[in-house]
Amino acid sequence: MVDKKKVKKPAARVGKNDLVATVAEAAGLTKADSAKAVDAMLDGIVAHLAKGEEVRIVGFGSFAVTKRAASEGRDPRTGKSIKIPAANVPKFRAGKPLKDAVNG
Repeated sequence: MVDKKKVKKPAARVGKNDLVATVAEAAGLTKADSAKAVDAMLDGIVAHLAKGEEVRIVGFGSFAVTKRAASEGRDPRTGKSIKIPAANVPKFRAGKPLKDAVNG
């Protein structure tokens, strides 16, 4: 039997619209302008990662691309062995101020 005290509740989810509203309120912008700003930031991060560049945001964290090697896996439906191709994978590493804010 599972100890109910140890079962984690799912975290509240914040979507893009919630972030846009937060930025609008904090910066005194309209929601339309805030949506453009959030989109531009996300597009910028994606563009730099696509070029293989690391994106560092001081006080927040770093985004980077790492290479994942090819491997073998199993098809859960059939149990047959399948090849998983190598891929570039985006990673995020939280900075100390972000870690402290979350744990504080």
